Amino acid sequence: MFTIQQIDHLVLRVKSLDTARRFYQDILGCKMERENPSLGLYQMRAGRCLIDLLPVDQQIERTGASTPEYEGRNLHHFCLRVDPFNADKIQSFLQERHISASPVEQRYGAEGMGPSLYISDPENNLIELKGPPDG
Repeated sequence: MFTIQQIDHLVLRVKSLDTARRFYQDILGCKMERENPSLGLYQMRAGRCLIDLLPVDQQIERTGASTPEYEGRNLHHFCLRVDPFNADKIQSFLQERHISASPVEQRYGAEGMGPSLYISDPENNLIELKGPPDG
């Protein structure tokens, strides 16, 4: 039949496109790959995957047009595998940009146990930054 290889993309409904774009570009290093203003769809490259930003006031797929609010979401978090994962440098980089981060902990992911931490984007989406597996 078929085998899933990886996550292709995810779509985030956002209140402020400019704020979300700056966060994903300036903090996480994503590059704008494709813009379709007539649909209100902005696709950013995240490694081999895409993170799509879709303003809530756009007509496309108006179902599910709400944005994340505390305890009012259908996505708990998404995880981005980062390399290299130097906890001190990552935390320092985030702190300089006034981004709060959780403590680094060992968590299980697609490649096994490894270090990770959590941050939130300006729209209150929870993001896990995950390093390579231990050992």
